[in-house]
Formats: sequence, structure tokens, C-alpha cells
Amino acid sequence: MTSQRDPDTVNLRLILVSGKTQDFTFSPNDSATDIARHVFENWPAGWEEESVSSPSILRLIFQGRFLHGNVTLGALKLPPGRTTVMHLVARETLPEPNSHGKTRAQQLLEDCCQVATGSNLPDTL
Repeated sequence: MTSQRDPDTVNLRLILVSGKTQDFTFSPNDSATDIARHVFENWPAGWEEESVSSPSILRLIFQGRFLHGNVTLGALKLPPGRTTVMHLVARETLPEPNSHGKTRAQQLLEDCCQVATGSNLPDTL
């Protein structure tokens, strides 16, 4: 985590499900795991009701997708010195990387329906 005046920093505005927000400043080299740990260790005063027991359940959502732990801000090509908005949620597990937020069952059903043709489609879903 870096100082706010450094032009090579990424400013994040994190939004909780409750709608509460907080701004943080990070390095482009910081990963989603680094960010979750930093937020957990520096939990904002106004977020007490949403506190979590461990940084490992904090997840970032950017442009509708969960960020996996090793993804860095630099890899997302976020503009340095500008504020980027992400959602912060508590969730034990992440969807599989290519499922676009779908459950495993939803993804399997979609895959099956893409292969099926005409009379092969299931009568009920």
C-alpha cells in the first residue's frame, strides 16, 4: 500500500453491499489478496456492522466479475492516479474462473443445452 500523492498509485473506492463506501490507495503491484488483507487490517470505523472474521473471505468484484487472489491491479490496467470503483463482499468461495458468476449446476445445464438440439432439450429445467 502506498501514499495517496504518488502518481503511480491506484485509488480504489470500495463499496459494501450495504452501500457504504471507503477510498483506499494501492500500488499497481498489489493483488486482490493484498487488498483484502489491507482492508481487513484497516477496517473503516463506519463499517463495524459489516466486519468479518478473516481477510480470506473478502472478495473484490470489478466490472461484474470476482477477482481471484493473485490478480494484481496492474494486470487490470487500471488508470494510475484515478479512482476505480469495486465492490467488496464477504464470500467463502469463488465461482469457477470461466463460469462468469454462474453456479456449477447452471454452467453444466447451459453446456448441455448448447449441445442439445430440437427434441433433445429437457422438458423441464
